[in-house]
Amino acid sequence: MKLTERLGLAALHKLDPETAHGLSIKALKAGLAPAPGPVTSARLKTRVAGLDLPNPVGLAAGFDKNGEVLGPLSRAGFGIIEVGAVTPRPQPGNPKPRLFRLTEDRAAINRFGFNNEGMEVMAARLANRPKDAVIGLNLGANKDSNDRPGDFAKVLAHCAAHLDFATVNVSSPNTEKLRDLQGKAALGALLAGVIETRDALPRPLPVFLKIAPDLTETELQDIAEVAVETGVDAVIATNTTLSRDGLQSSHRDQAGGLSGAPLFEKSTRVLAQLSQLLDGKVPLIGVGGISTAEQAYAKICAGASAVQFYTAMVYGGLSLAAEIAQGLDGLLARDGFETVTQAVGSKREDWL
Repeated sequence: MKLTERLGLAALHKLDPETAHGLSIKALKAGLAPAPGPVTSARLKTRVAGLDLPNPVGLAAGFDKNGEVLGPLSRAGFGIIEVGAVTPRPQPGNPKPRLFRLTEDRAAINRFGFNNEGMEVMAARLANRPKDAVIGLNLGANKDSNDRPGDFAKVLAHCAAHLDFATVNVSSPNTEKLRDLQGKAALGALLAGVIETRDALPRPLPVFLKIAPDLTETELQDIAEVAVETGVDAVIATNTTLSRDGLQSSHRDQAGGLSGAPLFEKSTRVLAQLSQLLDGKVPLIGVGGISTAEQAYAKICAGASAVQFYTAMVYGGLSLAAEIAQGLDGLLARDGFETVTQAVGSKREDWL
């Protein structure tokens, strides 16, 4: 991390977290961001769900909720970028404060509640997206919707022309009863509707499913079966957790989803379990607690074909994208892997 980035982060940490996040988006708009361009190599290039990635290091949904800084993010070193979540109609989300830094734990708790400007605004911004990046959208449902499954399909249909992939997000803990849609019957029906909408598009695109880490073995088995039966193109494991085990920060009892360092082991175990259940039938994207190249590599070795992170940037800055990708290249070379794909699942048993 450069001195200017370190100083910028220190200044942001003196502010309320949501205000600081808003300023970081403004800084990116103003061109104040690391821009190493695509970080790639023969080892790092990989193909996931039909998408050709320059490297397998991605930005998780939530950082750029409204697609405001697609250009700067595409030059930051990520191999794949996910924006949103977006709902059909704009909604303000939950009352503030709703974002908390847990500095001692290198973590965050949020209870945003899908605050966003709606699919009309997002589609307009996506229409001007960089064409040389891999960009996807996290689909959400309005809090007061009478047809939440239909909301996912509606956002997909409206924004699909400008996307490389879309993610069905039924795993946020901050919209009441949303996680109920992870049940086998409800999830199967929801995904069937989304995939039917996808298949009717002029240009069909991969559909991913994002799951929670707080699932039993039976629930994971059900999700694996539904993923195969419905034909989703990848599963993202995992979203934030409701667990508060071992936290030190004074904010540890705030309601919402916990992300960051404490999630790493829990989410990686879920990833490995799902990798075993799916046995290569559906690729996985590993998320949760990544802040170093070693942790990204651990997710890949546990079964992930690609990874995503977000909370680590609160503490390590945007330059982490390029640092993790470059470090991952070195780790693959060290262990004799010629490609990312060769490493996927190579140490899965360590997490089971």
